[in-house]
Amino acid sequence: METNHRYDKDYEKQYEQHWKKLQQQLKRENMEGFRNEFLDMHSYDQAMFFIEQKKSIRLQIYTYLSPEEIADIMESIDEEEQTRELISEMDPRFASMVLAEMSADNAVDILNEMDKDHIASFLTIMDTSAADEIKHLLHYEEKTAGSIMTTEFIATYKTNTAKQTMQQLKEQAPDAETIYYLYVLDEDKRLVGVLSLRDLIVAPEDTKIERIMMEKVVAVSAGKDQEEIAQMMRDYDFLALPVVDFQDHLLGIITVDDIMDVMEEEASDDYSKLAGVSDMDKPNDTALISVKKRLPWLVILLFLGMFTASLIGRFEETLNQVAVLAIFIPLIAGMAGNSGTQALAVAVRGLANGDYGKQGKMKLVLREASTGFINGVICGLLITLVIYVWKHDIYLGVLVGISIAATLFVATIAGALVPIFMDRIKIDPAVASGPFITTINDIISILIYFSMATLFMKYLI
Repeated sequence: METNHRYDKDYEKQYEQHWKKLQQQLKRENMEGFRNEFLDMHSYDQAMFFIEQKKSIRLQIYTYLSPEEIADIMESIDEEEQTRELISEMDPRFASMVLAEMSADNAVDILNEMDKDHIASFLTIMDTSAADEIKHLLHYEEKTAGSIMTTEFIATYKTNTAKQTMQQLKEQAPDAETIYYLYVLDEDKRLVGVLSLRDLIVAPEDTKIERIMMEKVVAVSAGKDQEEIAQMMRDYDFLALPVVDFQDHLLGIITVDDIMDVMEEEASDDYSKLAGVSDMDKPNDTALISVKKRLPWLVILLFLGMFTASLIGRFEETLNQVAVLAIFIPLIAGMAGNSGTQALAVAVRGLANGDYGKQGKMKLVLREASTGFINGVICGLLITLVIYVWKHDIYLGVLVGISIAATLFVATIAGALVPIFMDRIKIDPAVASGPFITTINDIISILIYFSMATLFMKYLI
């Protein structure tokens, strides 16, 4: 641990030294010195230095680096909106060359953040072959296999020998996204097999590819949802996944680094929905943009809250007769919200990961119902004892205890059922957000509590 800590400090110190030297070279306008220092850094560190600079400094850096070198930086920046802003500040012709040097799928991700006029402008002045490749990917619907695949893969024919394929690999490797899998085609260019680099290396040179390839290929259609693809990549432990059309012609591949971006995007999206936000705030968002994202849910919850208030108003007479009941409203409502949110988190995570089939969902509901019942009984008994010691009123204690037990039981079931129902009707389960479930369970808990209070009224007065 001490060695690792020392290593981290050494690396941090080295990074700061690089940073200072780069700034000095820029101030002196020493292009050669800047290039030597900058290109010696890891691409991620280059990207971090680059995005921290003022626009005027970045414009200077554009004149020092080639489009290919800037493209490497762009591909190390995860935030697509940020890369779009960087592309927009470049000279259009230089920007088009940068986009042409990037992996086609990454270039498409950036262009998808722009309006149609900007896209058309860049594609018009871009190298023809790169523009055609990007246009092809732009046709696919966003968040599908076609939109995240890359066409930079290595394919060979099953009739080729290992020697021929190895020569082809050497020629195409510099431009390929990955070389660990080679995809095998028949004479009609249909995907019929896959070959690992290891198997190719150890095979005798005169061996036909069809003899050493794996014939059972797991592939996806171009229209398949990216979230389902992420689950497949996780389940099969693939480094890449081929994308085919309805006739099994190979269109492209999806690599594990693209899937990691998808998983991060989906997790962020689910988290924002669970928080009751339509889209997670970006660092550069203004207050008005944040209001636009958050206000719709708050308005919905406001009216649901008014319904809760009106429900309490219906039991005004009960409250007037036994005012002490008001003390325990926040306790019961809060416990319902907490229990429902716990069940919601378990259900949404399981559905997102594809852990539950039809039988699994029923098993989940039964398990959550049992969990809610046991938790309810234990919490109900505890609060009954506490209230009896505190208020010296066994009936009040039993009332609150039964209400807590019933509320936790119902709220836990609701927390599991709502996302399952939404998944059934093809709505993202994460839309069953924490605030939404909490408000629904407030209504349930108040209804249970005051209904029980009405039954116990003769013992409380």
